[in-house]
Amino acid sequence: MADHKATLTFEDGSNLDLPIINGTLGAKVVDVRSLASVNHYTYDPGFMSTASCESKITYIDGDKGILLYRGYPIEQLAEHSEYLEVCYLLLNGELPNAEQKKKYEDIIHNHTMVHEQMKSFLNGFRRDAHPMAVMCGFVGAFSAFYHDSLDINNATHREIASNRLVSKMPTIAAMAYKYSVGQPIIYPDNKLDYAANFLHMMFSTPCEKTEVNPILAKAMDKIFILHADHEQNASTSTVRLAGSTGANPFACIASGIAALWGPAHGGANEAVLSMLEEIGDVKNIEKFLAKAKDKNDPFKLMGFGHRVYKNFDPRAKVLKKACDEVLNELGINDPQLELAMKLEEIARNDPYFVERNLYPNVDFYSGIILKAIGIPTSMFTVIFAISRTVGWIAHWKEMLSEPYKISRPRQLYTGHTERDYIPVNLRK
Repeated sequence: MADHKATLTFEDGSNLDLPIINGTLGAKVVDVRSLASVNHYTYDPGFMSTASCESKITYIDGDKGILLYRGYPIEQLAEHSEYLEVCYLLLNGELPNAEQKKKYEDIIHNHTMVHEQMKSFLNGFRRDAHPMAVMCGFVGAFSAFYHDSLDINNATHREIASNRLVSKMPTIAAMAYKYSVGQPIIYPDNKLDYAANFLHMMFSTPCEKTEVNPILAKAMDKIFILHADHEQNASTSTVRLAGSTGANPFACIASGIAALWGPAHGGANEAVLSMLEEIGDVKNIEKFLAKAKDKNDPFKLMGFGHRVYKNFDPRAKVLKKACDEVLNELGINDPQLELAMKLEEIARNDPYFVERNLYPNVDFYSGIILKAIGIPTSMFTVIFAISRTVGWIAHWKEMLSEPYKISRPRQLYTGHTERDYIPVNLRK
């Protein structure tokens, strides 16, 4: 809590004391809420130095490469846990005991089907619609299909909506994919676990049920765990912003999907594959590394470095192991994957990248894994959305559990001062 204060001195010599608040981990926070009372605001484009809320869900230390879900290191969760157990942790604050885990898994499995009428809704999209466009529409439309879980002030409604979103996201994602390739929709198989069920719906057909490779399912589960939450990123902040208006849960999550769609946010692993396509061949790596080092060249080495992690991305260490396992299991002879591994080897040992801590990040390895599994690049951000849904929900529910106000950022106005209207015939 506030143990100390910062004193702000204005140009007229007056002072304002601002409380300094300590969290359990991380930087101290200067409480500037009283600034408005003296007709001043802070100016922080991109919110680089602004804490927009108080949260107990996720902690990141970018300098040390630390990511904690409810206090648990991401490395331990990825090694020992499963995605649905992580979902329970994020939503409830504690890991479940055996009975709670079984009950939660049963609930999620029992909600995987979507309303049959949503097939008709799907037919309204063009076949070549981007899957993220379909996801935005689908999740927003849930509020038109599930009227019994829209009251945000009702704890039971919030719980039902949360379970529906977590359980149905893989189903509608697979529906979007099947629709885009002209194949029949495959219904969930609730005997399978979460990740395996998703791969089943993606790659099975009515004529032949695909036996899901457990190594591939395990890698997909790790991707889901590692992307489940990441503190107050753009999409999570968007969900909180929408939620502060009292919008229904499906509308809030749809807003998060829309924000995630941006190439600077959720499209990073898709950008890795686009970069590899641009490089084209192993023999071109040195040329493109030189371009990446040239400040005047627009080419960027996608999948290396991270805005938050100034040392290394802890998720990347976990996913590199999974990436190696997948490639070894499949034995794929793919020039693009060979190019990716060679690029990783060179960049990890190049002094330019090592000195700047530009190590491969989670997007680099997840992009390679997804391509190896056979998932098209247009689905990469969709898979990110499946995973991040539980994080969005956790933040939405946390916000609603405490007194909150509608979000209303201020601005630094630099336009015209007041002026009079001029009739059109008198304008020059």
